[in-house]
Amino acid sequence: MKFWIGVTNNEWFNFLSTRLPDEVNFWQPGGTSFRAIESGEPFLFKLHSPLNFITGGGYFVCHSVLPISLVWEAFGEKNGAEDFESFCARIIRLRRQIRRVEIDPLIGCVILTKPFFFKEEEWIPVPEDWSPNIVQGKTYYTDGVIGAALWSKVQERLERNRELFTIEAKGVAEEGPLYGSEYITRARLGQGSFRVLVTEIYNRQCAITQERTLPVLDAAHIKPYGKSGPHKINNGLLLRTDLHKLFDLGYITLTTDFHVEVSKCIKEEYENGRDYYALHGKELNLPSNNLYLPSHEYIEWHNQEIYKS
Repeated sequence: MKFWIGVTNNEWFNFLSTRLPDEVNFWQPGGTSFRAIESGEPFLFKLHSPLNFITGGGYFVCHSVLPISLVWEAFGEKNGAEDFESFCARIIRLRRQIRRVEIDPLIGCVILTKPFFFKEEEWIPVPEDWSPNIVQGKTYYTDGVIGAALWSKVQERLERNRELFTIEAKGVAEEGPLYGSEYITRARLGQGSFRVLVTEIYNRQCAITQERTLPVLDAAHIKPYGKSGPHKINNGLLLRTDLHKLFDLGYITLTTDFHVEVSKCIKEEYENGRDYYALHGKELNLPSNNLYLPSHEYIEWHNQEIYKS
């Protein structure tokens, strides 16, 4: 197994370690990409020098480059800041190379689920081969001597704190490795991770209209979270804001062969709806990976419990 040790902002770590969230955004002030590990592989936190210790970690979900406003809407305090103003101020302070004022700058988001934060007495010294010149982080492997020894120490601490942390079974589930697409479909995601993943998997365009204006796109649950609908990709759709509202209220649904169905109740109740009826029968714009397709189970639930037929 491969894992990453990322150099962590100490202020970010201290803030989150007192809150123990279900997910975190390990943000980057610039929009650089992150391809060091696959979805489902561990990402460990290393504090800035002189605190040369591994202090916790999480499991990588995905990387995305998004406007700061959307990032705050999706993750809030899980970005490691108490409010939007302090979050923005920290990013601006770190983006010294930017010479122009940006209203809604893009930042990199390394999204992690099931984060864990060790007590100070359990912090792990960095590996012997760690160079003080490392700025962002370094990859290790559990089939190497140094990587295996470090991962063993991480697992020991997770085992001792089962009541605090949800533990991955030594990086391997009973059914086999949960990496990449498999991890994304089966992982226990938080609301923010769900929102970003649905946005990316639908290529940042509405599943019905193919609208690409990001501020008006919502990650919709087919079966609402409040009705025990999970934050899972196959329970999600990326919809334009007005269509999301109509979907939640039951004026629009989808069929199990992935076509749009528009209720006659729009016209009966509002004497309008011409633009929406033009969408009736339209085939959905779906993810290219079949693992991410909307679940028939959730579609049927929506048709039976929400849709105004």
